[in-house]
Order: sequence, then structure tokens, then C-alpha cells
Amino acid sequence: MDTGGLGGHPRGLTTLFFTEMWERFSYYGMRALLILFMVKTAADGGLGYDTKKAAAIYGTYTMSVYLLSILGGFIADNFIGARRAVLVGGIIIATGHFTMAINSEVTFFAGLVLIAMGTGLLKPNISTMVGSLYTPADDRRDAGFSIFYMGINLGAFVSPLVTGWLAQSAGWKSLLSGWGLNPLHSWHWGFAAAGVGMTLGLIVYVLQRERLAHVGNAPAPEADGSRPWGRLGVVALGSLILIAAMKACDTYPALVYVLFALQIAAILFFAFKPDPDSKRIAAILVFFFAAEIFWAIFEQTGSTISLFADELTRNEFLGYSFPSSWWQSVNSVWVILLAPIFAWLWIRLGARQPSSPAKFALGLLFVALSFVLMVPAAKLTAEGKVGPMWLVGLFFLQTVGEMLLSPVGLSTMTKLAPQRLLGLVMGIWFLAAALGNKLAGVLAGEFRSENAGDLATFFWHQALAVGACTLVLFALVPWVKKLMGGVR
Repeated sequence: MDTGGLGGHPRGLTTLFFTEMWERFSYYGMRALLILFMVKTAADGGLGYDTKKAAAIYGTYTMSVYLLSILGGFIADNFIGARRAVLVGGIIIATGHFTMAINSEVTFFAGLVLIAMGTGLLKPNISTMVGSLYTPADDRRDAGFSIFYMGINLGAFVSPLVTGWLAQSAGWKSLLSGWGLNPLHSWHWGFAAAGVGMTLGLIVYVLQRERLAHVGNAPAPEADGSRPWGRLGVVALGSLILIAAMKACDTYPALVYVLFALQIAAILFFAFKPDPDSKRIAAILVFFFAAEIFWAIFEQTGSTISLFADELTRNEFLGYSFPSSWWQSVNSVWVILLAPIFAWLWIRLGARQPSSPAKFALGLLFVALSFVLMVPAAKLTAEGKVGPMWLVGLFFLQTVGEMLLSPVGLSTMTKLAPQRLLGLVMGIWFLAAALGNKLAGVLAGEFRSENAGDLATFFWHQALAVGACTLVLFALVPWVKKLMGGVR
């Protein structure tokens, strides 16, 4: 048993911790700037897109990051192994960020494509490697994942502070002018900083590669020496078709209702089949539906809430102004503060804690309440910019919802999935996040800051819709528990 690392954990955990921390630094650092850069006029160094177009691009990008994780996992499992997939993915990500550092529209979109492809390779496989450091019976396993999760949030916390300062602060723009450089290109310095973060992660990964030599190896070829190229083509084509189909929602919003109808039909189809595995799949699809709704609100952090922070919030603390992109760090602060409290709470409650479907319903409730809170905030914008505590409250409510739904969902998927379908079910969990991110972009396209009444209605309608879903899920808790067949 490898106990030579930090706190008696395997040495490879430290390597993966810092690699993931810097990868998340790069992802969230760039994401904090993405929609702001697109909506800023050319006079402010941006692309000058309207909100609807920028939100659609943002939603498609964040959806693709999660959706391509299914393809990235398949490539690792069948061709190159998780260890090499993480390395190749990191190189592609860094290349994408540095491509975005070049001031042109073509390189902006090329960079987004590269980052989505690279993240699809890295993200699922680095988590797989963390799990491979431990045997299934190792008591350190859950603690190891908790440490790894802290690395994610540390990177997500620091990155907007760095990239946001480079992109938006008057101080940095003044320095650029003093050096004879164009201050309007400050956005691209932020994108470059995200690339530097990913590069640092790669350096850590390569220098300490011997710690991971025993995990993430490439799989052996099939008996005849071949690889499943045909199935790879099917997975790749399916991913592209799904991305294209969801992108069509930008032009035809009614397709969203078709998507929901198909999901409900699938739940009912499996629920009324007699075998236990089918009923568990129906329960998985209920969780999928709830998670999709949750992420559709939660993931507006980088679009709707980013725009609200930039255009309608007094971004100052104790008399000091700060870049609006710094708000993207607040969720991570709340996660770091609340995660130990929730871990203690579930242990304290033991068998008396809410069931998984009840936790999901509570997660939806809190994310709905976060947009209820924004209704009076939106109305107050008629009198001028609002104070920062409105957004502090929003992020608190959303993070409580995240603590109830996200880690619980991942655990529940692994418990419910039939063993032969475990990989597929984990892909379904990524798909829920992907579709939720795209829906977040579709919804954010309706954000308008000019009229306080319309903005209040924008938040209120979404809160009501999610509130209705919450009530339905609470009512379905006994039925879903029955479908789960004794799995808690």
C-alpha cells in the first residue's frame, strides 16, 4: 500500500491534485471572462456581440466540454489509457488558451474548440486515475477524493482573481499603456494567463510522472490485435450530432420542450417494465432530469449573473473597487466553507438523513430560491446599481443546492447503475451537465439589463418553473424510492 504521500495518501494524489488545480485554474479563469469579452464593444476590446448571440456561444461551449467527456473517456478506455489522455488533453487545452491570446475572431473560436476537446480528454480521466490509486476497500478512498475536490475549488477560486485583474483592471491597462502596448488587448492577457496555469499543471504532471506509472495504462488490444475504431466513430459522430441538435435550440427554442417530452417518455417506459434493473434506470433518468434543470439555473453563473455583476452591481468592498469577473470566485469560497459542514451533517444524521431523491428536490429548491432573491435585486436596479450582498446571497443559496445535489448525484449514479452499464450511466451523468449548460445559455440569451421590470420577470419566471419542478419531485419521492429498489 502506497502511504508515502501527503497525510498518508498515495504519492500520486499530490501530483493529480496540482494538475487538476491548474487545469481548473485555466478553465474557470477563461470562463470568467468569456461572455464579458463577447458582449463588450470593439471600443472596449471585445467582440461586440449582442447578449443572445454571446449566451448561445457560451452555452454551446460549456455543453461541449461536458459532452466530449464521454468521447474522451472512450478514447482512454479503448486506445491510449487515462494517463496519456490527461497529458494529451492538457497540451490541447494549453494550446487553446494561448490561441485565444491572439487578437482575432478566428483564433478566439479555434481556441474554444481546442479547450473543449482537451477538457473532454482530461476531465473524466484524471478522476479515474484518482480512483485507481486506491483499492475499492481502501478506507482512504473517500478522503482522497475530498482532497482532490479541494484542488478543484482552489483553482476555481484563484483563477478569476488573476485573469479578471489582467482583463479588466485599470491598473493593468495603465501598465500596458506605459509599456507601449494596446490596453484594449488586456482581455487576451487574461486568456494567456489561463494558458500559463494549464502549462504549470502539465509541468507538475510530467516531472512527477513516475508516481503514476502504475495507473492509467493503455489497454491491451483485442484478441486479434485490433482496436474498436468503428465504435469510436459511432461515439464521435453521436457526440457531434447531439451538439448540433442542442445548438439548434438557439434558433428553435421549442426543441427544448421536445427534449423534455422525450425524457419523460423514457422515464415512463423504463418505470413500467417489470425487471428491477429497468426500474433503477427509470430512477436514474428522474435524477438526470432534475440535474439538468438544476444546472440550467446554476450554470448561468458565468452568463446571466456575470452580466448582472458587470452592468448592474456596485463592485466595491470597503471602498475598494474590484473587477466584476471576481464574482466567479465566490461559489468556490462557499464550497470550501460549506463542504465540511455538509460532510459532518450527513455523518451526524446517519440513517436519519434525507433520501437521495429528497436531497435532489432540496437542491432544486435552493437554486429556485436563489433566483427568487434576484427578483427584488432586479427591481432595485431601476434606482441604480445594487449592492454586492445580493450576489453574495445568491451564491450562498446556489452552493447549498450544489452540496445537496452534485456529490449526492455522483454517488447515487454509481449505486443504481447495473454493473454492465456503469460506464454508460456515468456518461449519462455528464450528459445531464452538458444539456443543463446548454439550456443555461438558451435562458441567458433573454437577459436584458435595460428595464428593471422585465429583468425581475426574467428571474421570477425561471424561479417559478424550477419551483414547480421541485414540488413535482417532492411528490414523486416515494415513487422514486420504490424504483430504486432498496438503494438509499
